[in-house]
Amino acid sequence: MYEWHDDGSPGAVNVHINLTTQKALVRRGNRLIGWCYVATGKEGKGTPAGNYRIQEKLVEKYSNKYGWIEDEFGNVTNGDATPAVKLKPGETYFPAPMVYWQRLTSYGIGMHIGVIPEPGKPASHGCIRMPKDFCPLFFEVTQVGTPVKIVYWANDPMIVWQ
Repeated sequence: MYEWHDDGSPGAVNVHINLTTQKALVRRGNRLIGWCYVATGKEGKGTPAGNYRIQEKLVEKYSNKYGWIEDEFGNVTNGDATPAVKLKPGETYFPAPMVYWQRLTSYGIGMHIGVIPEPGKPASHGCIRMPKDFCPLFFEVTQVGTPVKIVYWANDPMIVWQ
């Protein structure tokens, strides 16, 4: 699901996210230091291509748009709920956790830990989901202002470790 080979040597970090292959490439200067599969926005909730910079970093954040509903026994009754969904007696709404959150837009698109049900296929509401073990490593090397380029590539660039 990912590889990480950062030795901490000098160089600015930058990120490229490929919406076609559903992969993120992380470089320090011109050296590839890591890559991972991602899950970006599914049809109707697509992740917008463009050039961004990380605007905010929070280790712990919860969505104000999406979550799930459980009944009084802890059974999930709606796995794709919003805060506006009317609850039945005994139900509770839980906002989705977005651990290692890195905001890219003012309207809620960011990068964070998330389930990648089928590597290579979009699955989110627009955010960029990343593997659980990859995110802390990635979060450590980025900062507010780190450039993130989201593009459609016809071909995945060759990944060569240097």
